[in-house]
Amino acid sequence: MKMLAPPRPAASPVHPARRMRMAATAMLIAMAALFLAARATVHLHPAIGFVQAFAEAAMVGGLADWFAVTALFRHPLGLPIPHTAIIPRNKDRIGDTLALFLRDNFLTPAVVARRMQRLDMAAAAGRFLASPSSGDGRLREGASRLAADILEALDQERLGGMVKGAIAQRLRAMNLAPLIGQALEAAMRDGRHAPVMDGIILWADRTLEVNDHLIRQMVHDRSGKILRWTGLDENLSNAIIDGLRRLLADMAQDPGHSLRLKAEEGLAKLAADLQFDLEMQARVARMRDEIVDNPAMQRWIDGLWEQARGGLLRAVRDPGKAMAGRLGEALHQLGGTLQRDARLRFLINRFVRRAAVGATATYGDAIVKLVSETVRGWDAGTVTSRLEHAVGRDLQYIRVNGTLVGGLVGLAIHAVDTLL
Repeated sequence: MKMLAPPRPAASPVHPARRMRMAATAMLIAMAALFLAARATVHLHPAIGFVQAFAEAAMVGGLADWFAVTALFRHPLGLPIPHTAIIPRNKDRIGDTLALFLRDNFLTPAVVARRMQRLDMAAAAGRFLASPSSGDGRLREGASRLAADILEALDQERLGGMVKGAIAQRLRAMNLAPLIGQALEAAMRDGRHAPVMDGIILWADRTLEVNDHLIRQMVHDRSGKILRWTGLDENLSNAIIDGLRRLLADMAQDPGHSLRLKAEEGLAKLAADLQFDLEMQARVARMRDEIVDNPAMQRWIDGLWEQARGGLLRAVRDPGKAMAGRLGEALHQLGGTLQRDARLRFLINRFVRRAAVGATATYGDAIVKLVSETVRGWDAGTVTSRLEHAVGRDLQYIRVNGTLVGGLVGLAIHAVDTLL
């Protein structure tokens, strides 16, 4: 049986900037070869002088532009010529300048507010939610892919730390005592606490039944020798256990039992203290902080962040599933409401505008600092490679144009000399 050779790996595509650099270099070499050929044969015909002048000037123009373009990114021919390798030597200053440019032209509250004033985000969201399938599929897929790439590319340790820190900070900022007190007061007012008390009484009865041997042992240990010798300690234990069980049964059957009413008074006082007693509120705050700092709580917050991030990734990777089911129906109805209700659109647009302006005012300097520190953290090779890939193709066109323009100028000068 003839064995098939494994397929060869596909060659990686050449970057456009590199392809253009090769073309410009090939043109420069071609001009040098044309100059040498014309110089060797100029005596054969006067017209060859024009070719020689064109090639010579084109070669000079191409070399000058090659030096200028190369000096931006590296030392030409590896020689440490002054004022070359400009970008690697000034990468920190470039990062700072870029950060300042972003801050002064994009990340100021006035600029953001002016830009957001012209955007109707609510209407756009309403149209998409009402009919998500009618939009441009490529745009939707591109937006989903971009969102997924951003979520995956962000530093998860830093981003997750920021999110988890914000959750913990928000939990610590909550004044839980008044909320708990109001909830307890409302439950007692509507009688919703009664099932809880019934459950506590039932739990106490079952606990007593399971652990009655502990009461018998305690009575036996604390009884005198005469009680133990006569067996009265056992009778006393039975009396105590039976009395406790009858008490619990009476509390379960009689909502107006005195002990039950006393417990309700205690709950009412607790509800009032939670709402108005500063010492009680401080005690609850300390308990809240201890719970938030507990490792188990931190693990729960970690899991919450991972679930949220995973859900976001699944939603942006497959927006069709995210718009399906009851959630999709609710979002569809929301989209229709946004399209019909001008007042709601106004409120949402105002909220988005204020949120964007507030975020710019709060985090603008942090974003600027992040850009500056990111560029500073890059090594010179990374900066050079990324900038060269971004603008290198256009710079190579400068070399091509310099070669052609230089050749044309040389041709014109030779023509003038010939005429004079």
